[in-house]
Amino acid sequence: MQARVVPLEEGKDPTVINKTNQSRALPFRLFQLFGLFLAVCIAFSLISIYTIRRFGVQSVVASVKNGFEPCLEQPNDLDHWINPSSNLMHTMNDTELFWRASFVPRIKEYPFKRVPKIAFMFLTKGPLPLGPLWEKFFKGHEDRYSVYIHALPSYEAKFPSSSVFYKRQIPSQISEWGKMSMCDAERRLLANALLDISNEWFILVSESCIPLYNFSVIYHYIKKSKYSFMGAFDDPGPYGRGRYNENMAPVVNVTQWRKGSQWFEINRNLAVNIVEDTTYYPKFTEFCRPACYVDEHYFPTMLSVQAPNLLANRSITWVDWSRGGAHPATFGRADITEEFFKRVFEGQECKYNNQPSTTCFLFARKFAPSALEPLLNISSKVLGF
Repeated sequence: MQARVVPLEEGKDPTVINKTNQSRALPFRLFQLFGLFLAVCIAFSLISIYTIRRFGVQSVVASVKNGFEPCLEQPNDLDHWINPSSNLMHTMNDTELFWRASFVPRIKEYPFKRVPKIAFMFLTKGPLPLGPLWEKFFKGHEDRYSVYIHALPSYEAKFPSSSVFYKRQIPSQISEWGKMSMCDAERRLLANALLDISNEWFILVSESCIPLYNFSVIYHYIKKSKYSFMGAFDDPGPYGRGRYNENMAPVVNVTQWRKGSQWFEINRNLAVNIVEDTTYYPKFTEFCRPACYVDEHYFPTMLSVQAPNLLANRSITWVDWSRGGAHPATFGRADITEEFFKRVFEGQECKYNNQPSTTCFLFARKFAPSALEPLLNISSKVLGF
């Protein structure tokens, strides 16, 4: 059986024919692609011209910008560390926040001009009824203080943009007086304030506190002090050692147990000690519950163990316990007189930098909202601002 022979066109190789056909098809395909590209460009140009005429150039630029995700780069200069963010709100949880706040420069000399500031930390349930008095106190000293507010999460602050309290509320959680959540709030305030490298001293006050002197007096008193002001004393009675739980040993022994006022002033080193603590915190959380009031014992005990040589062992916030009861006296409109403040200032005796002093208290509490107006009227004469 003979194989069928397909005749070929004379003088032509089939492979040459295929190559010729391909070479003819390639330019045609390129022409098609170029035509498609040209059509897209023309369409985009027409749309752009119409949009610019209809909405303006700025709208087009804005829409283009919104269409791209920015490439976030880590700042590579000192401004990132020196200048704190004006927005105090963030998404860090407490664990992340405390870790970030615990960063400590090891070189003591700062490579920039640093003006040490006092961080005033307001622990409140909601509004600051004495805010206008504090506004008067702060005026003219903007480079030497910063403000932080820890209120209940449900409270929405509505301070005007001109206020020193405007947007100074930090991310907060529910706090219950006498329980560890109160110390959590204080640690949260300290941690947020530590993010500003210029904050050197940290003062905890409440919405019922007032300053007893003008800003300059208080600033230099704090700046020149060798010690931080936190009450920490050994109370052998039922409201001191009587609140100690033996399960806290050996981390805390009864001889180390201390009691003090909730309202304090501490330096940056002690503030870092507080936010980085993972040793004492679990013990106090588990074994200091009402009738052991943790806000009166946790910080005084821990710092007395860790840094007793840095504490003045007294508070700089004046309160009046003379009326008896579980809470100090509250003062309203009728109490605010010159005679009242004479009683506050007179008879003070304490140690300041190991020397006798009659200037012992820089702040006072508790003042009701009704006290605001007479306080504003008397402040320049009695308080010096």
